[in-house]
Order: sequence, then structure tokens, then C-alpha cells
Amino acid sequence: MKNLSLFSVCLSLLSLFLLSEVPLSAQSRRQGRDVDWAKLNPGFAGATFASDKEACFTCHEEVRERYQKTTHGRLFGHSPRGVLEATDCESCHGPRSKHVEEPDASLAFSVEQYSAVCMQCHQDGKRIYWHTSLHKTADVGCVSCHTVMEKRSHTALMSKSNQFAVCSDCHTEVQVKMRRTSRHPAQEGGVDCSSCHNVHGAPGRAMLVRGTVNETCYGCHQEKRGPFLWEHSPAREDCLTCHVPHGSNNRNLLVTQSASLCVSCHQYGGHINQYRYNRVSTPYGNGCVNCHVTMHGSNHPSGAKFTR
Repeated sequence: MKNLSLFSVCLSLLSLFLLSEVPLSAQSRRQGRDVDWAKLNPGFAGATFASDKEACFTCHEEVRERYQKTTHGRLFGHSPRGVLEATDCESCHGPRSKHVEEPDASLAFSVEQYSAVCMQCHQDGKRIYWHTSLHKTADVGCVSCHTVMEKRSHTALMSKSNQFAVCSDCHTEVQVKMRRTSRHPAQEGGVDCSSCHNVHGAPGRAMLVRGTVNETCYGCHQEKRGPFLWEHSPAREDCLTCHVPHGSNNRNLLVTQSASLCVSCHQYGGHINQYRYNRVSTPYGNGCVNCHVTMHGSNHPSGAKFTR
């Protein structure tokens, strides 16, 4: 009983310590996100926040109605979280006292500068790898895919109606593959590009949402994960050995017609389904998988050849 009481006291003290540290940690993280406006653009040197969006709308009246329907417009205008969001327009456009006095285009931002502004709030979660992402290194920025001043989509402030349309602007080769006979249902909204890729950056190949191709595929195709008593080595190594993820004119997103795919590795002679022995099943039907039905792996004691 004495030991239990001592444990309770220690646990209470630890809880109080952690709770007392939360505001300080949050404050320090927030300070770490603040933009050095003068460093971003020397024209901001000496400028202050006007903190009056009506001063902005005096000249930019044409954007008022569109902006107020956006996520930022509603949030900043009605329930700002902190001093920065309360400045509304200036939370993204920087201190504009000088611009109000002498309006000109000297404080216009580049794509990279806008990204630095966005990251003052959107730095965590799926965006922690942004600074080393393939998109950033290719001079793609937040405003390349998102539109803040006008609501064009129902999610994520995207610049077009859906994610597939946004990504297709640059990835035209993927758009073409997505129109083939066998494909993932991206155009119908069944999956999004972000179902497989973290567009804001990831440590693995091709900005995949998980560490490897297989782990990403298993997110939907759990039945292919295993473990299996009998494993098919190419399937365990990389799904892309046999499948084209964005679309194929062969069934089941295969890289080539199914029997030809198997024969590319299994080239021994004398098998009943080799081309010279079976001129119907192999070229036009499933061929090999008519018999080898568990090509991803089998748990049957007699499934060494993936026939059951």
C-alpha cells in the first residue's frame, strides 16, 4: 500500500510537470514558425501590421466576396486563433502599412516565398518532409496546387475541382495511363493521388505514403500481405515487378499479358501451357493462372506450386 501511494504521488507530480510545459512548448513552436518578413522581402523592413482588412478591400474589393467564402476567410474573419490570424489578410501577405500608404507591386511574392508564408502555420503533419520533397526541389510551391483567395474545390483549397485534375496538370503521362482499360478509379473518386503519394514529401521513393511500394499497396490489398507458407518471391519483393500502378491495357494492371509475364521468368520447356503446346489458353485466356491461382502466395500445405 505504501509503494502504491508513492507511485501515485510520483505520477501526479509528473502530470503537473508535463501540463506546465505544454503552453511553453506550444509557444516556442509557434515562434519557430514566424516568418522574418524583411528577410523574405527587404521591402517589408520597417513596416507594421495595419490590422484592418477594410483597408485592403478599399482597393481589392473584387476579391472580397470570393475570399470570404473560403476556409481562411471564414476562420480568420469569425474565429481567429491567435494574433497572427486576427490580422486576416496580413497573416499571409505580411505587414502592409507601407503598401497602404504607397500601393505598388514591390511586395509581390514568388512561388517559393508564398510557400515560406504558408509553412508558418502548415508545417506539421504530412508536411514535415516538405523542405526536402521532390516537389519543392522542382520549384513547385503551395500556390502551384492550392488557391487561397477563391473556393474552387470542396477539400484542401485545391486550385481545381479535384485532386486528380490538379496533379494531371504536371503529370500528364500518369493522366494518360489512368485512361487505360485497367486502372485505379482515380477519375471516379474511388482513390486519390494522395492515397498512395504524400504530395508534400516523404522519405521513401516516389513520395509514397508508406516506406515501400508493397507497404503502400497493402494499405488497400491486405489479402496480398501474408505471411504465407509458400511465398512467391517477385510478389514479396516488389508489386511493380508485375503490375503498373497507374494503369495498363492488360487485365489486373499487369505489365504485359498474363502468360507472357510468367514466361518472362519461368522459361523451362515441356510445360502444358507453353505457347507451342497450348495455342488457345495462353495467348487469349489467363494461361498460367488457370492452374496457379494463388500467385501472390499460398498457405495450403500442398500449395508449393501456388495451385491451391
